[in-house]
This record gives sequence, C-alpha cells and structure tokens, in this order.
Amino acid sequence: MSAAFIVAARRTGVVPRGGVFARLEAIDLAEASIGAVLDDTSFPPSDVDEVILGNALYGGGNPARVAALKAGLPAEVPASTIDTQCCAGLDAILLAAARIKAGEADAIVAGGVESFSRSPIRARRPLIPGEVAQPYDRPPFTPWPERDLDMIPAAAMLAAERDISRADQEAFAIESHRKALARGVPAQEFVSVDGHAGDPFARRLTPALCARLPVLAGNATHGVTAATVAVEADAAAAVLLVSERALASVRSSARVIRIAGAGRSGGDPSRPGLAPIEASRAAMHHAGISASALSVAEIMEAFAVQAMACIQALGLDPTLVNPGGGALARGHPIGASGAIVAVRAWQELQRMNAGATGLAAIAAAGGLGSAVLLRVE
Repeated sequence: MSAAFIVAARRTGVVPRGGVFARLEAIDLAEASIGAVLDDTSFPPSDVDEVILGNALYGGGNPARVAALKAGLPAEVPASTIDTQCCAGLDAILLAAARIKAGEADAIVAGGVESFSRSPIRARRPLIPGEVAQPYDRPPFTPWPERDLDMIPAAAMLAAERDISRADQEAFAIESHRKALARGVPAQEFVSVDGHAGDPFARRLTPALCARLPVLAGNATHGVTAATVAVEADAAAAVLLVSERALASVRSSARVIRIAGAGRSGGDPSRPGLAPIEASRAAMHHAGISASALSVAEIMEAFAVQAMACIQALGLDPTLVNPGGGALARGHPIGASGAIVAVRAWQELQRMNAGATGLAAIAAAGGLGSAVLLRVE
C-alpha cells in the first residue's frame, strides 16, 4: 500500500457571516484555495487526478467541480463534493488519502468550503396548489425527532452531564481569543481573497464581558452563551495530497507531512460533541502513538464544551492544543472547518523537526467524528 503525503496546505481567512466575504460565492473561496496549493508546489494542474471538497450549505449541485474548473484545472480532472456536515472538509482529505494509499491516484486536491453569507434559503415544496412553502433551517440529522437536538441545546446538555461550568467554558473561550491575538497564524497559511488575508473575529474577551451575556441554552451554572459558541462564517481550505511516486513532481521548500493515521467514528446523535474522541483514538492507534507523544493538536471549537470534553477524554496537554487559537476566535464555516483544522495542524508542524506529530479532529451533527494524525518526514 502506498503512503499519502500533504505537500501544501492553504486557507482563506475565516470571516463571520455578512463580513468582507459576504458577496463572494462559495466557489470563489474554493477557487482561491485550490489555486494556492498548486502554485505553492508548481504542481501541474493536468497531473491532478481529482478534486474532493466538503460542503454543507451550497444547496445541491457539485461546487467542487465548478470551483476546480474556475481554478483552471483541465476539464478532464473529475471533482466530487461530499456532505458530512462539519466533518466534510476533513472527510474529503481522508477520502483523498485513502485513494492514494490504495494506489488509485497520485495527486488529489482536497478540502472544504462554506459560505453562510451566500447559502440558499431553504423551504419545503408545497404538497398541494395554493399551499405556502415551509421554510426550514436545517435537515434532520437522525430519524428520531426526540434525539435530534439542535446543536446549542446539545452542547448545553453535554456541559451539564460532564459538569463543565459556564465559567470554565468562558475561560476556555477567553484563552482561545487570547492565543489568536497574541500568536496569530503564519502569513503563508492564508491565501488572499479580494485583498483580505486574516481572521478578523478574534478580540479581547474578559470574564466581566462574558458574564453579561445571556444564556442561549442550559441552566445558569452550565449554560452556553454567545462567547462559548463559534460564530457562523465563510471560508475555504485545501491541501495537495500526493503519493510517494508523485513527490518528485513537487517543487516546494515546505516540510513534507505524512498521513500517519486516520479515524472516523459514529456516536450518540444527541451528544455529537463526543464523537471525535473515538475517531482521535483510532487515528493515534493507526499511527502507533499515544496522546502524550503529540507535538500539537488542533481540536475544532464549535463549542467550548465540546472541545473541552474531547481534550479531557483524550488526555491532551492543553498547552499543545490550538496554539494559535481555535474556532471560538475565528468562526465556524461548517463544510470548511474540518479542512481548516488540518491546514492549521500542517502549518504548525512546519515549525517542527522530523518525527513531530499533530492531531486534527472535529465533530459533526448527527454524532459523527473525524480525525487525522500527521507526521513530519
């Protein structure tokens, strides 16, 4: 079985809904990320075997195909869009890695894209003439309505069950913003879109400010607030994965990063925040390492409590988690978020020596979790 390597990883800035990306379509954001990873490696577009992107809100069609053509890839290069909600961007990377390891491809561009700002307005078609279309916010994630909680109430329930207080959640969010402001991310991580290359949401949070926020769900002790929930956002991220045979065609000064392990898991749909735990354990098992051997971990912060529960269960060193801040300080562009944590982990590993390892993990609605273990060659 062949190995799979990530030789380039780029993303747009993560911009809250209605911000500077508000007039851009999802395909515009994806086009920029796809073009950037090919430019970074001088990799011939004609040698790309496939493009795979995750997306959750586009509204149908195949945005990966449209974005690939817009990015200048030949019409002969196929493209697929997958939807596993928040896991979609990382799942696209895992699918690409699996194809390369199986010897079915030598070079795949994979990642995710989302535009909350330009997402379609959803409505169910009337059943009879004269009936009004019924708008809806999201599709069902389970066949059982009583177990199909909205994500915010599910997070609040998890906080109460795990006894993770509102104050502790807010402290976690404050630290995420602090790290984002203090350390930031490498400039080479971003691809500029319409002159914008950065994450504008991070700010100086204080306990006093957080304490004034109303509870969105849950009780006064464990409740979830706007400070502990990632905002809806627009962004795209992409990586270029290659086989060992295709490495010779790559021209880049970046460190080559091997896909050392991967994991996907399903869990209780009413407690989706816990699903990445088993996925992460599987990824580390495949790589033959323990949590104590990790050099860095990028854990998706859709909710403070979800990230905290995963960090605690996996026994991760908190000082190694999200060193440049997480989604609480950036935002949550659903279909892109899994790809973004992978890009962040790849970029962090660029600072490290051979053998360094990084974990990227994310949860999704319906009780899904995905994780990847990366190793510096």
